[in-house]
Amino acid sequence: MNITFEQGHSSDIDELEILYNDLNDFLAGGKNYPGWIKGIYPVRETAVDGISEKCLYVARHNGRIVGSVILRHKPEPIYHKAKWQIDAEYKDVFVIYTLVVHPAYFGQGIGMALMKFILTYSEERMAKAVRLDVYAGNMPAINLYKKCGFQYIDTVDLGLEHYGLKWFELYEKVI
Repeated sequence: MNITFEQGHSSDIDELEILYNDLNDFLAGGKNYPGWIKGIYPVRETAVDGISEKCLYVARHNGRIVGSVILRHKPEPIYHKAKWQIDAEYKDVFVIYTLVVHPAYFGQGIGMALMKFILTYSEERMAKAVRLDVYAGNMPAINLYKKCGFQYIDTVDLGLEHYGLKWFELYEKVI
C-alpha cells in the first residue's frame, strides 16, 4: 500500500474529525482497547490544536487520510516523575499523542507505517528519544510499540479514572 506522510493543514480538520468519529463509533461497537469516547477524545479540537501547533501529521492513501499522529515536545506532567532510560530535556524528546488509524484500514500496516514515520522523523531531527503513554488494556497498541523497540518504563495514573481509565503504561525508545 502506498502511504504518504505530511504535516496536517487546516483543510484536513473536517476529514480528521470524521476519522476520529468513525474510529470512536467502531470502538464503541466492540472492544475499545484505548478507552476513547466519542465526543470526549479524540475530537475536532484535538485536530485543531495539533494543526495550530504544527505537530499533527497525516498518513494518506489515494488522497484520503487513513491515519494520523500528534508529535509534541510537551509531556504529560507525570512524565517528570518517571525514571526514563535517558535523561533528556523535552526539546530533544518527542511525545506521541493521538495515534489513530481509520477502522476501514485496520490490519493493512498503517499503524506500523506511522511508527516508522515517527522514528525516521525523530532521527532526522536529532531527537534523543520518543516517549508515549498507552492505556494499560490497549494490547494491540502495546504490542505495536514493543515490536518497534519501545521499552516499558512504568505504570502511572494520568487522572482519567472518571472515564474508567486508571492505569497507563509509559514507554520509551532511545534514538
